[in-house]
Amino acid sequence: MFANNIKINIFIHSTILILISYILFEKVSFIESLFLFITYLLLVILQLFFIYKFEWKWIQADEEEIYSEKREARIELQREKSKLYYVANHDYLTGLPNRLLFKEKLEQSMKKAKNRGKKLALFSIDLDYFREINDSLGHDVGDSVLNIVTRRLNDVIKDSDILSRLGGDEFTIIQENLFAEGSSRLLAHKILEILKLPIVIENHTLYISSSIGISIYPDDTISAKNLLKYSDSAMYKVKKEGRNNFQYYSSEMTEMAFEKIVMEASLRESLKNEDFVVYYQAQVDGELNKLIGMEALVRWNHPNIGLVGPEKFLPLSISTGMIIELDRFVMRTAMTQVRKWYENGLNPGVISMNVSMNQLQEQDFALLFKSLIDETGCKPEWLELEVTEGQIMTNPQEAIKVLNAISDMGVELAIDDFGTGYSSLAYLKKLPINKLKIDQIFIRDLPYDEEDVGITKAVVALGKSLNFKVIAEGVETEAQRDFLVENGCKEIQGYFYSKPIPADEMQTLLREGF
Repeated sequence: MFANNIKINIFIHSTILILISYILFEKVSFIESLFLFITYLLLVILQLFFIYKFEWKWIQADEEEIYSEKREARIELQREKSKLYYVANHDYLTGLPNRLLFKEKLEQSMKKAKNRGKKLALFSIDLDYFREINDSLGHDVGDSVLNIVTRRLNDVIKDSDILSRLGGDEFTIIQENLFAEGSSRLLAHKILEILKLPIVIENHTLYISSSIGISIYPDDTISAKNLLKYSDSAMYKVKKEGRNNFQYYSSEMTEMAFEKIVMEASLRESLKNEDFVVYYQAQVDGELNKLIGMEALVRWNHPNIGLVGPEKFLPLSISTGMIIELDRFVMRTAMTQVRKWYENGLNPGVISMNVSMNQLQEQDFALLFKSLIDETGCKPEWLELEVTEGQIMTNPQEAIKVLNAISDMGVELAIDDFGTGYSSLAYLKKLPINKLKIDQIFIRDLPYDEEDVGITKAVVALGKSLNFKVIAEGVETEAQRDFLVENGCKEIQGYFYSKPIPADEMQTLLREGF
């Protein structure tokens, strides 16, 4: 800018000088003209000097201001980039690295371990029954629990360890510089202990536990993807075996996972083809030795390996959501069969059917069940639905609404496996329950185990006080039957009377009796 102004000024003044010189040479003497010319030239030089002196300062100030603005803009841009990076790579709730940053840090840690010839351990940590806290107390309380868990985990790890939250209640820890398996085992024990401590939030005292899976680099794998997959496999094995523990990965888990994938595909195919059969187990009045009802139990008639028991496929059907379709198949089949028995002049009593938690959480379950009654022509008074304590207490308010709708149809309701969950007597009074079913774990050692004797008597007394019927399942001996009948539990189910049998054998039993 300054150079341009100089050039303009020189051009203007040069033009004026030429004009003045021409005029002066024409009208005055040469000496006078020369004097005037030199005087004017000095004035021009003086003007140019002042222009240079002051305008150069202004130019410097302008350039410094522009440079300063650019520098601030670059700093602000870098600051915004840092914010975006943090948001993209960290968990919004806990501030921990998220799944994206965890993968990056795992790769870096594995590279360091390789260069140093060291091992590292990857922990997959899942909180047990966290969903129940969210469902019953709300997500705000759940978020507070997650923040407390984060602080507690930070308290037990070293500065070199990396704690991340992958989502929900799933955390990971990268334990670097692993010298021996004992150090990872020690950390696992610390995590289990600190997470078992009570958590107090909004006048609620909460208790949680954790399931931990551990994989080791490079012993188990040199792939970051597989290292996480293997620690997850070990964690799920802990959950399957009872939770609140830790487990190291083993190659057998991969084989089990493959078997699960194959079984899941086979199960889906069998659902399409209806390769399932319903068995029926008698429920008997133990005092009169008279059949009063039966429970419908599903079996998988696998096209290649034959009859498969429920313990093999029900957990998989629940975890994959296929239990809903399977439940509906069992209900439709059992209700149709009961109607046929009544039409043929037989008296099968009340047919009891299990309802999964997945079914109870379906918003239209009551309407769907009503449509099954209409479709099969089965009378509501012939039906009973069994739900477990855990299913009810997962979301008791919603369960009460659904069960009330079922009860209003005239269908009886029973709590299955009573005594093995965590019932609330306050909710028990509100539920439209007709029957308590004593779990077989309390029956197995009767009448010789004092604790089982006490529990069984207490359940029977509770049922009577609330005007509930009481039935015992898993009864296998005469001594068990006699004890139960003598102590007020007349309804009996178990191998003492009959194992689960197919429909044709049950029909024979209905005709001929015991």
